Amino acid sequence: MKFSLSRESILKPLQLVVGVVERRQTLPILSNVLLNLEHARLSITGTDLEVEIVGVTEVSSGGEDGDVTVSARKLVDICRSLPDGSNIEFSSSEGKATIKSGRSKFTLATLPANEFPSVDEGDKAVEFVVSGSLLKGLIESTSFAMAQQDVRYYLNGMLWELNSNQLRAVATDGHRMALSDGACDVSVDAAIASILPRKGIIELSRLLDETDVKVTMGSNHIRVLGSDYCFTSKLVDGAYPDYDRVLPKGGDKVVIGDRAELKQAFGRAAILSNEKYRGVRILLSSGSLKMVANNPEQEQAEEEVFVDYQGEELEIGFNVSYLLDVLNVVNGDNVRLTLSNANSSALVEDAEDGSAVYVVMPMRL
Repeated sequence: MKFSLSRESILKPLQLVVGVVERRQTLPILSNVLLNLEHARLSITGTDLEVEIVGVTEVSSGGEDGDVTVSARKLVDICRSLPDGSNIEFSSSEGKATIKSGRSKFTLATLPANEFPSVDEGDKAVEFVVSGSLLKGLIESTSFAMAQQDVRYYLNGMLWELNSNQLRAVATDGHRMALSDGACDVSVDAAIASILPRKGIIELSRLLDETDVKVTMGSNHIRVLGSDYCFTSKLVDGAYPDYDRVLPKGGDKVVIGDRAELKQAFGRAAILSNEKYRGVRILLSSGSLKMVANNPEQEQAEEEVFVDYQGEELEIGFNVSYLLDVLNVVNGDNVRLTLSNANSSALVEDAEDGSAVYVVMPMRL
């Protein structure tokens, strides 16, 4: 195998792929990337057996088709350390890969390409084309609510639910929930639900940009094909909770406030909240939302924000971090909070755009 190309041409696909490669692997070959050259087209593949990313680039000259695997971290570090605009010559034979650039030469150990595992594509349930920016927006507006290491493994991921002309993303960790809808041109007979693992969501978000992508949803896998990459992820096997039951209904106390003002006030109140429980009490009265935070050192923060609210007084507690997470992803100038009583969850959404809704459970303080 032999090829040459510019530093920038190989660095971009390498950086797309290297995030999925784990540093500590039980299988040594999983810390490598697979380089495959065919008809002047170089594919670079990284996988952790759950998620696979393939980055693609064109080589400039001197190509001899073939495939080999080399250490992902060493290859990316070598390419990064070379000067801008430099040309890289790569060749491999007899268990060694040689990288030359100017007066620099590196020799790396290789492992056979036929031992490199591939993530099976599986069957295709549905294919559709959607804007990358729409997918990225769905992920960014909901991913903060995914669980991190919950024993309910299906919560450590994100639900994608495809209906005709609509893709819905849902994430929850059992204490709060985020739901966002996006329009897409597809027709399905029945809703298709897939749970993507947390790592897959994080890596996919890094790959997406403004360009359109082709999404293939199967029973065990999901594949997203972009202009210069192919992302494949196994799906989490499990039943996602019925999120519709979690959405609070019939809330009669509607508060509309300035998002930036509320975010700043909650941020200041959070400074003196309990570091472990992060609780803040909200006292609602006509035209006013007052927040009070206390901690075990008997310190207290009080903030008051003028809001559009005409209703009876209410006192309710929340984890201030959960509220701040929502206020960070809502894009509009104003935010709407819908409440029922001190024991019911709050429904939070953009006052002008109802495509995303957030549920935050109350706390006893």
